[in-house]
Amino acid sequence: MTSTNVEVLALPGMKAIRLHAFGPAENLLYEDVPDPTPETGMVLVEVEAAGVHLVDTMIRSGSTGDSPIPIPDLPTIPGREVAGRVSAVGPDVDASWVGKRVVVHLGMVPGGYAERAVAKVESLYEIPDHVDAAQAVAAIGTGRTTAGILSQAQLTDDDVVLITAAAGGIGSYLVQAARNVGATVIGLAGGAAKVELVRSLGAQYAIDYNDPDWVAGLKALLGDREITVLLDGVGGVNGQHAFDLLGYGGRLLMFGWSGGGAIEYTDEELAARGLTADWAIGAKLAAQLRTLETAALEEAVSGRWHALTTTFPLSEAAAAHQALEDRQTTGKVVLIP
Repeated sequence: MTSTNVEVLALPGMKAIRLHAFGPAENLLYEDVPDPTPETGMVLVEVEAAGVHLVDTMIRSGSTGDSPIPIPDLPTIPGREVAGRVSAVGPDVDASWVGKRVVVHLGMVPGGYAERAVAKVESLYEIPDHVDAAQAVAAIGTGRTTAGILSQAQLTDDDVVLITAAAGGIGSYLVQAARNVGATVIGLAGGAAKVELVRSLGAQYAIDYNDPDWVAGLKALLGDREITVLLDGVGGVNGQHAFDLLGYGGRLLMFGWSGGGAIEYTDEELAARGLTADWAIGAKLAAQLRTLETAALEEAVSGRWHALTTTFPLSEAAAAHQALEDRQTTGKVVLIP
């Protein structure tokens, strides 16, 4: 049965984070706003957790660089990943969705940093009650990117895998996935606390890249073994050092450059060392998003992937953005209304 009229609970308005002017994190304001109304083909979700992504900080600043994500009109409510319970449905949506716990990626349309958000019904995934909302949010965004990287990496139990930013959202998933296939896992992270987290995820070697001698130390630990796969989201100096450690015939997959610029190499260098190198994100994942989301959620629901999360109250979204930009977070950053 489908509804022909909007079925909406009596709601008094909500709290949300709004951006009225592009700029620094403090421009994110916690305000009272009207409740959104689900239109045809949409539902209203009572938000239990909202994901914060690095691209959110770029949108807030007013530029997304080469990203296909558009700059929104102002004022706007940021955020594109939410988990919660459906409280209302719009026209032509099956009323049985009401009451179900769901997670959804909102796509190009923001609105997640709020107590309530509207989403397309075809984008919803129902989640069981035992799955924490923050875990679901991590899987629908960060997890789907990780699944895309892994589909290209094709890791095996013969691989020695070096993962940069291993305490980050994608990195922590990659550590677990590589461990699960039996590969030897090396995780780079900054500082003793993050290194210990990486070790707890199952990395055989957890390395502090703040140690100026980390390269020599890792070489001593590996002995005659060579790194066969580098999964890099950092670039910069440490990404370059990691690339130099890649053994003959190794594979490089890149998915970011948070450390200050992508890894640099020449075709001649790749040929001489027998390496392959590619970008693991971008347009090549666009046609697979539903498949990748499903795969990531299956890993999260089963418990094979557990996301590291750093949570903030919704009212502290500005602090969450600042902490993310300052690299003071671990795993997925999540707002809790």
